[in-house]
Amino acid sequence: MKKVGLTGGIGSGKSTVARMLADEGFPVVDADQIAREIMEPGSPVLAQVAEVFGEDLIDDTGALNRAELAKRAFSSTEQTEKLNALTHPAIRAESNRRFDEAEKAGARAVIYDMPLLVDLGLHHDMDMTVVVDVDVDERVRRLVDKRGLTEADARARIAQQVDDDTRRAAADIVVDNNGPLEALAAQVEKVVRMIDA
Repeated sequence: MKKVGLTGGIGSGKSTVARMLADEGFPVVDADQIAREIMEPGSPVLAQVAEVFGEDLIDDTGALNRAELAKRAFSSTEQTEKLNALTHPAIRAESNRRFDEAEKAGARAVIYDMPLLVDLGLHHDMDMTVVVDVDVDERVRRLVDKRGLTEADARARIAQQVDDDTRRAAADIVVDNNGPLEALAAQVEKVVRMIDA
């Protein structure tokens, strides 16, 4: 079974590409979804995060105030690294469990939808790396329009990730998502052909 790493900067449309690949029959292991699951109320990771970033992040129901955590965790590289040290080992363990599951189910390839694939050097563990690439200003526009971030917050989050040149240099294939959905679909078809080659 091939492991295909799928990555791109925040606001690049990586999730759209992941959905298109899922429609082609590939199982997708979504690192962001796993990150949410490991922070469910009562989880050991959530308790550690609250200890480091503040107990006030947990509401009366035991749920995490994600927006406030993001503000605190992405305020500096040091804070981001603290959060990553708490969450990444659990994300990696659950991701590996899901890869094994996909392999046992006979999948020809599994897509690892991982925003920090290159940042963490995990692309070296993949058989193929797909990078979704979009100009920074367009990504900022999408984050402001679609996710309601301020421009300053959007740019701060982009700055916390590895730069686009480094990400592109790690790619086996770059998917340009600056254009319309039809153009994206044609490029995803090319990715499918490469995976099946």
